[in-house]
Amino acid sequence: MTNVKALRGRDFITLMDYTTDEIKYLLSLSRDLKSRYYQGERYSDILRGKTLLMIFEKPSTRTRVSLDVAATQLGMHVIYSNPQELQLGRGETIADTARVVDRFVDAIAARVYRHESLIEMAKYAVVPVINALSDKEHPLQVLADALTLWEVRGRLDGIKLAFVGDGDNNMAHSLMIIGAKLGWEVRIISPKKYWPSKFAESLTEDARRTGANIVISDNIEDVRGVDAVYTDVWVSMGMEAEAEERKKIFRPYQVNAEVMRRAGPQAVFMHCLPAHRGEEVTDDVIDGPQSIVWDQAENRLHTAKAVLISLLA
Repeated sequence: MTNVKALRGRDFITLMDYTTDEIKYLLSLSRDLKSRYYQGERYSDILRGKTLLMIFEKPSTRTRVSLDVAATQLGMHVIYSNPQELQLGRGETIADTARVVDRFVDAIAARVYRHESLIEMAKYAVVPVINALSDKEHPLQVLADALTLWEVRGRLDGIKLAFVGDGDNNMAHSLMIIGAKLGWEVRIISPKKYWPSKFAESLTEDARRTGANIVISDNIEDVRGVDAVYTDVWVSMGMEAEAEERKKIFRPYQVNAEVMRRAGPQAVFMHCLPAHRGEEVTDDVIDGPQSIVWDQAENRLHTAKAVLISLLA
């Protein structure tokens, strides 16, 4: 049984740092908060008087809005900024910035290009640092993904998920982590050039303990029989110079009606958004009856609340 107090004051940078029980606790709390939300209990004073600083190096819709709304509904004050509005934009170090804002705010949520920036921020800030997306991981997103799968499948165990596309991006990494923690079978279906082999090796111990199975393949046929087909953009922010090459390489890995047919009628379609329609996914799939992407997006609010409450309440 998870000791709730053990989560208080923790950083939320990677789910690698969280146990299976702690992740299940966050998901159970998220589900409870969502239920209360639909019963009209949208607002709470539980975090009143606390302040969340959000530093975003990259543009954002779901992460920025869900964190802002979650914090506001819990009674927090939110400060949003980008590096150009801080002295970071004029060369102040992450360490110095962290040392200063740590004395003003109760938590920092940062969306960064380099995962190492989060590590450094957490090193010099005593308050919790929350990963709002890095080049390596997106833990807030996969927490919402797991909640969504729990809702549509009625269970958290035994999930089979196929991620199709760039197997070495932050979403593939994060899905492998939560899959290893929860005992899922996660199939990464990607061109060999983009296999996450080294990253998968780091999950061996967790996978052995939970019975998870991480499969890496370049065969699109391996979507057969899964509970969910997941994809993400082929060209992430900062990769624009590689755009044309990536589009050619990943074209055979587009999630279209034929791929969903191979997966089977039981399979749902998932995407962290934003989607580049006509590239990694076709309109008929993302707007089709198997798509649960809008439920994923909504659940970002409820899981964000669970994280803030667990770290700060």
